[in-house]
Amino acid sequence: MARIAQIRATGGPEQIEWIDVDLPPPGPGEVRIRHTAVGLNFIDTYHRRGIYPVALPAQLGVEAVGVVEALGEGVTEFRIGDRVGDLGPDRGAYATHRNIAASALLSVPDDIADEVAAAMLLKGCTAELLVERCAKVEAGWPVLVHAAAGGVGLILVQWLKAVGAIVIGTVSTEEKALEARAAGADHIVFYQTEDTATRVRELTGGKGVRVVFDGIGMSTWDSSLDSCGLRGMVVSYGNADAPVAGINPGVLAMKGSLCNARPMLYHYYAEPAERAAGVARLWAMIRSGKVKTVIGQRYALEDVAQAHADLEGRKTTGSTVLLP
Repeated sequence: MARIAQIRATGGPEQIEWIDVDLPPPGPGEVRIRHTAVGLNFIDTYHRRGIYPVALPAQLGVEAVGVVEALGEGVTEFRIGDRVGDLGPDRGAYATHRNIAASALLSVPDDIADEVAAAMLLKGCTAELLVERCAKVEAGWPVLVHAAAGGVGLILVQWLKAVGAIVIGTVSTEEKALEARAAGADHIVFYQTEDTATRVRELTGGKGVRVVFDGIGMSTWDSSLDSCGLRGMVVSYGNADAPVAGINPGVLAMKGSLCNARPMLYHYYAEPAERAAGVARLWAMIRSGKVKTVIGQRYALEDVAQAHADLEGRKTTGSTVLLP
């Protein structure tokens, strides 16, 4: 018997319901996982809200860590008892147990704890691709990170400092400023009481930043453009507020011949070799101590609706882990 979360209609966190299901034996190429820790990500709220359309009823969750309990026919890369992780794109991580294709799984090293892997797999790999493969940030570059105390934000700040960038982070409270500074942010902008772009220009001698990492969306789009220096790049990687709409490419030209990228993790991790390289880089950064896991809160797995509400209400810091 497995407990799984699903939605029958898109909408608020109250749409999430839990049901009991009898899982069949894993099919050819599949394994059965008993989850030990599940990650919470903004993409989960996009599925729930219908920003990213899903066929209903739909299961939720793309990131989890667990133990292999059964093997389907033809599975040779894993054994019963192996610790494995999943970072999507297939949904269904909000569950106590799950049948999943073995090809979707990654081995979790012995020296990486379950909660660390569940907190870091998707968000850490997102930071890896944003910094190293999309923006290709170089040492000495000034960069801006919106929501610098968020799940991806804190990892981004650490990763950017590891490559030698000068990091400006936006936050809403003094508490979150402490988190961002502890992660390595050189400068803090309180976006609710300060004009972000004006402050960024002051901090950069009027030049603006080379890259803006924006996971918020529509409400920060203008400030991202205005914070970006000549021939800079705005990397839009999320819609925590709302999707950016109505982009006029001419505005990018008038603001300084800017570039706008809208990367998705799964396009950068499309091939097995890309996935393996990206995850190996993440484990290496964790082992080096340059990127530390910040688990700001833990919830029981079945309290995921409250976790969604707190995430969207910007009441969380760092990563959130759901425990079965």
